[in-house]
Amino acid sequence: MATVSNLNGNIADSGFHVIPFASGWKCYFRAMASPCEILIGACPESEAQRLSLLAWTEVKRIEQKFSRYRDDNIIFEINTSQGKVIEIDEETHRLLTFSDQCFQASEGLFDITSGVLRKAWAFHSNAVIPSQAEIEELLPLVGWQNVKWDANSIQLKPMMELDFGGIGKEYAADRALLLLTESHRQPYLVNLGGDIATNGALFPEHEWRVGIEAISDKLVDNVLKVQEGAIATSGDSRRYLLSNGIRYSHILNPQTGWPIKNAPHSMTIMAPSCVQAGMLSSLALLQGQDAESFLDEMGIQYWSQR
Repeated sequence: MATVSNLNGNIADSGFHVIPFASGWKCYFRAMASPCEILIGACPESEAQRLSLLAWTEVKRIEQKFSRYRDDNIIFEINTSQGKVIEIDEETHRLLTFSDQCFQASEGLFDITSGVLRKAWAFHSNAVIPSQAEIEELLPLVGWQNVKWDANSIQLKPMMELDFGGIGKEYAADRALLLLTESHRQPYLVNLGGDIATNGALFPEHEWRVGIEAISDKLVDNVLKVQEGAIATSGDSRRYLLSNGIRYSHILNPQTGWPIKNAPHSMTIMAPSCVQAGMLSSLALLQGQDAESFLDEMGIQYWSQR
């Protein structure tokens, strides 16, 4: 096993390792609260180390820049601005533009200002269902249409917040794959907690095999064959609240403040990029009972678990 031991403590803390894999290499680490791995085609060990570090550094950069759990990044500055105009860079503007496209495509159901609803909702064993009054107190703080922004700045109303959690891992997966491909053209697979992007299989005429875990004993695992492109899965199979026999999804309707009803527990999409796959899986779940028909109308291939 090869490890990067002469670098800073952040790598050691992430469990960063590079080990032989098939005819190539596998790098694994933790980031964005998820187990992550990078699969790399055949190359010298020193090159595998360099490429692994390149991908890890990009993933961690995005996490540090856009995580709402930090107090030293642009998201913290925006979320604590109390109505002030905040300058933004080109990358932040790109993510805002993509989020706006999702908002428009979902007719307001995909809303990066809805994270504030977590102040009412918690999804753990000791959580309780919030009251309607608690939810209604927060609803005036939700509404992307109320945000003023352009290529250079953004202005939120006091107490409003942004949360890129719905697209962060997918964006990081695409970015890591892009940097790897630009640095050394060969096959890679980037897997950030189940959000996957790849530029090709390790061997000609072969494909990656990606498993979709069954969410209950009544269903069976699926294996997807992927040569290139991306896969993303959204759902509430691991995050939900069970109260009085009723299952409450963590996927909330930003217009009502309550969980989306009758949506699949898991939706997996294959697309050219990870952000596209993640967007489509999220938009589908936000349709609730109509998730599958929403994708059928667009001719999108999907794997749904109810």
